[in-house]
Amino acid sequence: MKQITTYQNQKVLVLGLAKSGEQAARLLKKLGALVTANDAKPFDDNPAAKSLVDAGIRVIAGSNPLSLLDEDFALIVKNPGIPYDNSLIKAAQASNIPIITEVELAAQVNEALLIGVTGTNGKTTVTTMITQMLNQHRTLGQAKFAGNIGVPATEVVQTLGKDDVMVTELSSFMLAGIKTLHPHIAVITNMYTAHTDWHGSREAYVAAKMNITKNQTPDDFLIMNWDLPEQRQLAQQSRATVITFSQKGAPQTDAYVANDQLMWRGEVIMPIDQLAVPGEQNVANALAALAAAKMAGTSNAAIADALRAFTGVRHRLQYVMTYQQRQVYNDSKATDIEATQVALRGFQQPVILLAGGLDRGFTFDRLVPDFKAHVKAVVLFGQTQALLADVAKQAGIQTIRFAKDAPAAVPMAFELSEPGDVILLSPANASWDQFPSFEVRGDQFIDAVEAYTNQKEQHV
Repeated sequence: MKQITTYQNQKVLVLGLAKSGEQAARLLKKLGALVTANDAKPFDDNPAAKSLVDAGIRVIAGSNPLSLLDEDFALIVKNPGIPYDNSLIKAAQASNIPIITEVELAAQVNEALLIGVTGTNGKTTVTTMITQMLNQHRTLGQAKFAGNIGVPATEVVQTLGKDDVMVTELSSFMLAGIKTLHPHIAVITNMYTAHTDWHGSREAYVAAKMNITKNQTPDDFLIMNWDLPEQRQLAQQSRATVITFSQKGAPQTDAYVANDQLMWRGEVIMPIDQLAVPGEQNVANALAALAAAKMAGTSNAAIADALRAFTGVRHRLQYVMTYQQRQVYNDSKATDIEATQVALRGFQQPVILLAGGLDRGFTFDRLVPDFKAHVKAVVLFGQTQALLADVAKQAGIQTIRFAKDAPAAVPMAFELSEPGDVILLSPANASWDQFPSFEVRGDQFIDAVEAYTNQKEQHV
């Protein structure tokens, strides 16, 4: 980590705690800042706030008082989830107080090679794949993942030096608050429609995603999905050298599929059937990851060995177990329609689908063809269960059941299934109507599966 004096004796407000806010506050204190942490959660129910007080950091918990801005802060480090229409943020903007997110702070002290990964779907898988590829056969330094993957960048950056690599998963919320963050290698896995309730429009969402490349130069690399026409247009906005990948084998791409092989500029990396994770989406993920690894100087052999050993990421089309010839998968991270479409298309077997969640005002008609092709029965829950039931009826699915929530759907799914079926949690919705996060939803689903089968989650 670089030692900087930018924040020495500067008053800095960390707005919103959780893991990233807590670590940002700790880093700022280490850099000599006069830190105030503010979180709306009451102090008595706020472990992060208590931990910061124990570390000698001032904490104001229980509300976000506008009077805080009377203290003449030089900077606000905002939790990525706090929208810009928050009253305190709007008042700070009116007062011209700089506002950044935690990953921007981490980037300011980073001296490792920085790889950034964003996109609507696949970014956690690609981030993990890249990290494992870069550590395969490595003899100097190490690669570590950070960011939206669940490990604060401000925590990881303190452990890295010039011989290391930080592979950072960057959400649109994070990227909306960057100033100088400059990945040498940036990856955009894909771009669909998501989080428009937060950003206000799809255009604003896309603009936030494209911030990943705004500070890049021709000496840097931007890896983009050449199977998506929009990506080809967006690539023209970047000054970076564009590196392309194509699952469909588009002409003149760098990483692509040919003759059922993963290829890099005419060289065979490995056969697709040697990938340890199922589904077409993981072929695309592997192509994006190998392109990043190649630009970081990784050998073909290291890439292939890493992909053969990669068995998936928790909550992302994660294999849980096989019980009485039923395969069970946890895809709780499928918080949008496209992710569920991708999951369903990865299976040839009949699927018992568990779905539902937060109503964001979307319709689900796009799921009708995938339901027709892949789904045998549905067990639905959450605010969107009626909307999804209508889709199931349009698809001609006869067996439609309703459950209180995802864990309660598990016994029903097993009862509706037969040997050879897949039981798949792939909600197509955010979790926030019933769960604090998709991780909690997935964990409780796995707990329910383990309780029903009386056997433990399997790691393959």
